[in-house]
Amino acid sequence: MINANPVDELLNKRVGWLADSGPDDDIAISSRIRLARNLTSYTFPTRADQKELKAVISSIREALENTDAFREYFFVEIDPLPDLDRQIFLERRIVSRDFIVNRKSSALVLSRDEADSIMINEEDHIRMQRMLSGLRLKNIWDDISKTDDIITEKLPIAYDDELGFLTSCPTNIGTGIRASVMLHLPGLMLAGQINQVIQAVHKMGLAVRGIFGEGTENLGNLYQISNQSTLGEPEIQIIEKLDTVIRQIIFHEKNSRQKLIDARKNFVMDHVGRAYGILRHAYAISSQDTLNSLSALRLGVDMGMFSALDIHTVNELFVLVQPGHLQKYAGRQIKQSAERDELRASLIRERLKSKKNKSDQTD
Repeated sequence: MINANPVDELLNKRVGWLADSGPDDDIAISSRIRLARNLTSYTFPTRADQKELKAVISSIREALENTDAFREYFFVEIDPLPDLDRQIFLERRIVSRDFIVNRKSSALVLSRDEADSIMINEEDHIRMQRMLSGLRLKNIWDDISKTDDIITEKLPIAYDDELGFLTSCPTNIGTGIRASVMLHLPGLMLAGQINQVIQAVHKMGLAVRGIFGEGTENLGNLYQISNQSTLGEPEIQIIEKLDTVIRQIIFHEKNSRQKLIDARKNFVMDHVGRAYGILRHAYAISSQDTLNSLSALRLGVDMGMFSALDIHTVNELFVLVQPGHLQKYAGRQIKQSAERDELRASLIRERLKSKKNKSDQTD
């Protein structure tokens, strides 16, 4: 493994899960599967002291360093990292909020393309993750299950014959799997149907969260739909159930978009046009207002309302306008939110400067 901080390398390339190259990626932004595992010989992270946590890091690192599959992965000690670098990992959805907030001995193992990562000493000793663009849960499961096999062969994993994999949180006991898909659902929101969909998803035993996971609010009409049950069902059954529900939501979102265009085209054009105007001409804009406006802009691009503006530019902005990326872009820490709002607006204007709406060219 490569003992280095990859943040600078990450900032020089597009976010993998926003690659706009997966199935149904106009609505299914990304798919992700996480697996929780713990070592038998150590106290679980929620109760372990610093000495044990450091020993866990050493044990896992030693096991992975001797494995060809992880030879080109980055190994990052989280404790000494600057706060901004931690924030970058969160904004790119490589780690969880708890992982960067809780000050305990932890480490990150990360592939060069950002698709695969392992959080060491989050809520569990091992939280492995694979994330790709589009709706690709089954493909991801095939890949991450192979990684899981390698890890369980190299390390003594806490497992009970009746309960399955043992985890810090009872809700993860069993398979330890959390599968999720991030969906962009502006059509259902504009049609006034989003709350009905969310309620239906909850009744099916699935969870609905914001862009950065549990405890985060919905912004930009981005919703993470994930399983809640991990006990009593095999992994493939959990994945197939989630996949079926996601496909139904995608169908309803596409249907809502088409109905809006057929019956309320001017309303949709106005919604998208106002968002474009705000982003193109604002001189100060908050993260929340930016994400909500970018949602409308993405809808416009997906529905062919722009001749020059491409989806890659819009996708890139979803991440670049986040506080950590914004400050890295500026090359300095910016503590005042007002100054960040001004810089954010400047960045957006710069990126959209050469992009023109169809109506700009014909009116």
